[in-house]
Amino acid sequence: MSDPIADMLTRIRNAVAMKKEFVEFPSSKMKSSVLSVMKKEGYILNFTSTTNEKKSSTKVDLKYDSARNSALKGLARVSTPGLRSYSRKDEIPMYMGGLAISVISTSKGVMTGKEAYKSNLGGEIICYIW
Repeated sequence: MSDPIADMLTRIRNAVAMKKEFVEFPSSKMKSSVLSVMKKEGYILNFTSTTNEKKSSTKVDLKYDSARNSALKGLARVSTPGLRSYSRKDEIPMYMGGLAISVISTSKGVMTGKEAYKSNLGGEIICYIW
């Protein structure tokens, strides 16, 4: 697999489309950082990482309202292994007119675009979530 972050986002997108309660995939530190931003922003309920016999996996509990509409409407991968996308502090994009959040990997860790702007940091734009 050449892009594990894109794989994670696709698995979440497919699980939301099928109205699944949870989704599982192999875990990593970067995936956990992106998921912590998603949890903090209210797009998922919770995530847990487990290790079994040299294999680690992450289980994500998806968030729905009473009418079974997902809190997560869309995910878009921006920076790929073949074409990295970086942004300065002043150039952090506002996707969908500010309705979506941008997840950015900075020198201080993974955070939203607004947090990076307030912290005067730029970095690699990982994905957009709305």
